Amino acid sequence: MAHRTYLEVLTAVFSVRLDGDGMAGLQVLLWQRAQEPDAGKWALPGGTLLDDEDVDHSARRQLAEKVDVTQVSHLEQIGVFSAPHRVPAARTVATGVLGLVPLDADPGLPPDTAWHPVDALPPTALDHGDIVDQARARLQAKLSYTNIGFALAPAEFTIAELRRVYAAALGHDVDPTNLHRILMRRGMLETTGTTGPRNPVGGRPAALHRFTVAELRVTDPFAAFRPPGW
Repeated sequence: MAHRTYLEVLTAVFSVRLDGDGMAGLQVLLWQRAQEPDAGKWALPGGTLLDDEDVDHSARRQLAEKVDVTQVSHLEQIGVFSAPHRVPAARTVATGVLGLVPLDADPGLPPDTAWHPVDALPPTALDHGDIVDQARARLQAKLSYTNIGFALAPAEFTIAELRRVYAAALGHDVDPTNLHRILMRRGMLETTGTTGPRNPVGGRPAALHRFTVAELRVTDPFAAFRPPGW
């Protein structure tokens, strides 16, 4: 007797969020399962891939329908998760997707959905923690050799603000002078001709910048941002 294989799409949505003290950290969007398997644990938003949609459309549809998130600035597939018993009872193959939401977006979330620091995840359902890890590794790698930072940063920013975004996503500090020099040399940034708010402790307001392209571009295939002192 033939057994049906189900196809699902699961999206690890990352965003750099600020805590109550203004500290930036990379967080992932999770919802708490109400039913078995793994009721009460936290899961990635997603669900069944419909016959008339591709993976990206499915990811965007389910983010909008299930967790009210529409401000997704980047999506890309990270892999297929096909362990035979990854979901009990029904054979289910998942396509994992990396999604990014910019820092200045603040989507209203349902009561069962919340942002969680990637370094302090709650108990996760099934293999969703592994998908988060792989999505994070993909993001960290691409921050070095592409312009993917555009998808995490606000539309306009100071270099100090951009440094906070990169440091949060990479998981280590980033020298702002080197960051500015590298991104300008690659043609990824431009100045807006305006400045940010005046510093309350004095000094000249910092210049505002923006990314030159708001879609993914490979800018230096052999580059890597290293922690200070590496």
